[in-house]
Amino acid sequence: ANRVDEDDIAVYADDSREQRAATFHTLRQQTIRNRGRNNLALADFVAPAESGVEDYIGAFALSAGFGVDAVVSEFEAAHDDYSAIMAKALADRLAEAFAERMHQRVRKEFWGYAPDEASDNEALIKEQYVGIRPAPGYPACPDHTEKRVLFDLLEAETHVGITLTESFAMIPAASVSGLYFSHPQSRYFGVSKIERDQVEDYARRKGLSVEAVERWLGPVLGYDLKSREAAA
Repeated sequence: ANRVDEDDIAVYADDSREQRAATFHTLRQQTIRNRGRNNLALADFVAPAESGVEDYIGAFALSAGFGVDAVVSEFEAAHDDYSAIMAKALADRLAEAFAERMHQRVRKEFWGYAPDEASDNEALIKEQYVGIRPAPGYPACPDHTEKRVLFDLLEAETHVGITLTESFAMIPAASVSGLYFSHPQSRYFGVSKIERDQVEDYARRKGLSVEAVERWLGPVLGYDLKSREAAA
C-alpha cells in the first residue's frame, strides 16, 4: 500500500504494485494548531508512492454476533428484557475482545512487525503498543461508506458472512471491521469539523457528488447546509 493523491491509500493487488485492488479515501483535520503540530489524516501513516517505499496496511472484519438474535428473541418472548440486553452487550464485548486479540496476533505473528511485543493485559487495555486499527464511522474515519471498499477488498460477506445494510451498518450487529496501520507514530485522532473545500476534494476523489458526500458526512461538516442552500 502507498499514499496517493495526498490523502488516499492505494492497496495493490500483488507485490508487483502495478494494479490497485482498492483505494481508501481519508479525511484530514482542518483546525488551527500551534507551530509544529500537523493536521492529520490516516493516509499520513502510509509511505507516499513517490518515496519508493513499499509499505503495507492490513484489513479485518470479524464478528461475535452469529446466533445472538435468536437468543435475544427467546429472552424477549419470555419478557426477560434484562437478559436480552445482557446478551447483546456480551456479544458486543466479545467482538471487541476478538478484535483486540486479532490485532495482537497480527502485530506479533501474521504481519509480525512487532514480534517481540510483550504487552500485559493492562497495556493492551490502554493500547500501549505500536499500531492502530481505526474503523470507518469512527472519529479518524467518519465516513461509513468506506466500509464498502473494505468489505469488497476482503470479500467479507462471502468469507465471514457479515453483511452491510443500506446505511452501512454491519449485520450481525456485534461485528467489528477496520484497517491496521503499523507506522510507529500512528495514533488515534478525531477529524472533527471539515470545510467545503475538503468536501469538494473528497467528492472528487471518491467519484461522488458533493451533495452525496455531504449527506454521509453531515455530523462533521463545518458549515451550515441550510444557510448555503438558502443563499443558492
